[in-house]
Amino acid sequence: MSLDDFPSQTAAPVLLVGVDLGLPHFDAELEELGLLAQTAGLEPVARVTAKRRAPDAALFVGSGKADEIRLLAQHHGAVEVLFDQSLSPAQQRNLERHLGLPVNDRTLLILQIFAQRARSHEGKLQVELARLQYLSTRLVRRWSHLERQTGGAGVRGGPGEKQIELDRRMIGEAIKRTKERLHKVKRQRGTQRRQRERRETFNISLVGYTNAGKSTLFNALVKARAYAADQLFATLDTTTRQLYLGEGVGSVSLSDTVGFIRDLPHGLVDAFQATLQEAVDADLLLHVVDAANPGFPEQIAQVQRVLAEIGAADVPQLLVFNKLDAVAPETQPVLREDHYGLDGVQVPRIFVSARSGEGLAPLRTALAARAAARRVEMTLADDPSLAGVSG
Repeated sequence: MSLDDFPSQTAAPVLLVGVDLGLPHFDAELEELGLLAQTAGLEPVARVTAKRRAPDAALFVGSGKADEIRLLAQHHGAVEVLFDQSLSPAQQRNLERHLGLPVNDRTLLILQIFAQRARSHEGKLQVELARLQYLSTRLVRRWSHLERQTGGAGVRGGPGEKQIELDRRMIGEAIKRTKERLHKVKRQRGTQRRQRERRETFNISLVGYTNAGKSTLFNALVKARAYAADQLFATLDTTTRQLYLGEGVGSVSLSDTVGFIRDLPHGLVDAFQATLQEAVDADLLLHVVDAANPGFPEQIAQVQRVLAEIGAADVPQLLVFNKLDAVAPETQPVLREDHYGLDGVQVPRIFVSARSGEGLAPLRTALAARAAARRVEMTLADDPSLAGVSG
């Protein structure tokens, strides 16, 4: 990896590595890492897992497992090794020297996918900021050209140190410029939100784990043509459309936001603050869940963690369990509408299939009821005397 943009890769063979540190969300099959790799244009050719109480300080997996990884990579012709956990700069450097291959982690893989998928000006700025912040932590130990230190005994400095300082300053300045440009975009979004607020528009944001079907549901509700595919991070840029909910309610604003994922890099959460602000300022969150995924409880928990991190934990939610058509017959829900325990609170839940259209009518009815109730609240807030009249 260099300071240049991430290179495009086409079906390069890679070896996947996961370390079980006793955490409940460990993916023993490395299924999600494999999907991330495929999304980035890579081809997983082998998978290795290890179990440790704690990461090895030097090689993360220990020397014995590192030897096993090297032999397996040679056997399968892998040209890169991907770890399902985040690696420190020192661990990454040591592993590359030990394996003789490029080594990257889950964080870089997600950043690479975002760099490939961002389309809007804002999205590209956000990815660039996250990328620069990631690179800034790997300046001293990551690149060999920064290790050329010169000078006499007991003397630190020389061309190498100057190069390090130069790269630090260049990245620091680039981060500052990108933040300033993002701040302008955020101001523009704020102006657009204030305009919606003046129109007293009811704002709904779609949130959920990546590949839960948010964009497919968005298209089904508003008859839009937002990009949707059965892959991770199919949509990165926020798209907002008007959703008509019938007479008496009119139209509401519906936004499709970027999907969340386990161990989403903090740099991306920070960098995408402008985009995720749509969720923070929403009147209602449609939390879309892949009902056919047996790991949906953990995915819900991950989404809740990110919502809390961006300040959207208190926004009312409606759970939409999507992909009902893919749920096995023996596990089909008895009721299509019920409640689900979310952080100790019973939250309304509706089962739908965005692909077939099943459940969309009850969902629209529920959204219309929420929008109408909100309109009554705003009316009473403007004229409290009406409360006595309505009672």
